[in-house]
Parts: sequence; C-alpha cells; structure tokens
Amino acid sequence: MAIRPQAGTRAAAAAGAAVGAVLGAVAARAAFAAFRRRPPIGDEKTADEYWTRVNHRGEPVTLLEGPAFAAGAVAAAALAPGLSVRARAAAVLAGAGSGVLGAYDDLFGTTSSKGFKGHLTALARGEVTSGAVKILGIGVTGLAAAALAPSHAGEPGGAAGPARSTRGALGRSADTLVDGALIAGSANLANLFDLRPGRAIKVGLLAGVPLLAASIAAPYGSRSRQAAALTAVPLGAAVALLPEDLGERAMLGDAGANALGALLGLAATARLNRPARLAALAAVASLTAASEKISFTKVIAGNPVLNRLDMLGRRAPRPAPGTPRPLG
Repeated sequence: MAIRPQAGTRAAAAAGAAVGAVLGAVAARAAFAAFRRRPPIGDEKTADEYWTRVNHRGEPVTLLEGPAFAAGAVAAAALAPGLSVRARAAAVLAGAGSGVLGAYDDLFGTTSSKGFKGHLTALARGEVTSGAVKILGIGVTGLAAAALAPSHAGEPGGAAGPARSTRGALGRSADTLVDGALIAGSANLANLFDLRPGRAIKVGLLAGVPLLAASIAAPYGSRSRQAAALTAVPLGAAVALLPEDLGERAMLGDAGANALGALLGLAATARLNRPARLAALAAVASLTAASEKISFTKVIAGNPVLNRLDMLGRRAPRPAPGTPRPLG
C-alpha cells in the first residue's frame, strides 16, 4: 500500500522531532555534568561565588542549569536532522546569544533596577544597567536570528502563506521585525516565570507541546519538519533538566530561561502564519506589560488549577512559623 505524501511528511517530521528531543536531552545532561566539574567561568574553588544563589526558601542552588540548557540546546540544534543551514544558524544564534547575555546578567547584574520598564527608565537617565544590556542585546540577537531564518515565501498555507513572495522587500522586512520581536519577547517572558522551581520549564512545555504537535501535523513538507525539530530540541533539553529544577538543586536563571524562550519563539516563527505570529507577539507583549503591575506568583497561587500545575512535582511549601506538624 502506498503511503500518502502527507502521512509520509508527518512521519518524517515526527521522527526528526524525536531525534531532536533526544539530542537536546543528552546534550543538556552532558553539559550539566561537565559544568558541575568545570564551570564555564571560575573554577572548582570559586564556583560557588559565581554560580550559587539563594532560592525562595533561602536555600543555595546552582545556576549552572542555565548554561547547561543553552549549551545543550545549541549543540543539539547544530546536529538535529531536518534543519537547513539557515535554520541551524538561526537556532544557534538565538540560543547562544540569549544564553550568553542571560549569563552576563546572572553573574554581573545588580538589583538597582528591576523589570523591563525599570531597566529602560534607567537607560533613559543615562545609567546602563546589566539588564538594559541584556534587553537590547537579546533584541538585536532576536532580529538577527529572524533575518537568518529561512524565508516563508512560497510555502502553501505555511508560516506566512504565498502572499509573502509578492509583498516585496518592505513586506519581508516587516515580517523580520515581527519575528525578531517575537523571539526576543519570548526570551524575556520566559525569564519572568523563572521565580519558582520548574515554573519556566512548565510554561515552556505548555507553549511548546501544542506547537510541536501542530508542526508535526502540518502537511507542508520541509517547513513542518524544520518547525518540529526547532521545537523539539529545547523541549528535550528542558525536560532532561526538569528533575534538577523541581528538586531545587538548580535553576535556569536568566541564561537558561532566556535561551528557552528565544528558541521556542524561533520555532513559533517557523510554524505560525503571519496573523498567528502577530497574535502571539501581542500576547507576549501583553503578559510582559502585565508583569510590571501584577505578580505572576500571586496570580498563580490564587488560581486552583494554575497552582496545582505550578506545585506538580515540587517539594511541599514550608509551613508558616507556629503551624503544628501533622501527626504520624
């Protein structure tokens, strides 16, 4: 029995995604083990000074999960099957650039200014904060990755549809700006969720798994295979490091969260059509703006469903002082 072309395309996309996820997982675990032995900055004696932080419980955790995620996901993207040279280059740039800039803020950042608005306000006063360097740097990195990524022109029903080929240079430039903003905005948004164990990774999975399923189901030839691989690589790396995160032994930090968001943002630009990309960018911008006014942690804690998802796999909250211990 002959295999229908669409079925064959979906099978190829699923196989490529599976390989990409495995590569991401193996590379991230290998990088984490290597960095625990030899940190990327500092040595065995100074590792705690650079890479240890105090979490929400007041307990020490390592930030090395972040560089391990970024390095593993970038390495896997460079090796994953089904990606064109341009797609590989875009993934490497998005993951490595956002990871390095996030690590810079992790290691040398200050708390004098907080949030997107705080850093840009300080920059307007002439104060260049580490956060402002990261925000601007990730913006440039996202734009460059979007420019490197393969064009959507001529892809029937694909990420921008056949109309893109007729819009000319101005239309392509506008799409690149939208894609770059989505990549950079996703990088920043993922970091806003990295305030409790496993939260940023869970948010990444909630966004990435439907995107992966849609990429595999799409009958668009090489485009669907590339979108599936671009999505699967960071998801595989994130899942591999999730036990360390949930166990409160390590955290993504800016390096890992920024890289996770940027890579998923890039995958979204590869799969979504233009209206969907604009809608995704609007959602990212709205959530980022909302974070300046409200606490995501309080919103999550106040919603039974979100709180249950947030606590899934985590240690139980520490009892308040004076709370009697359960019997038995």
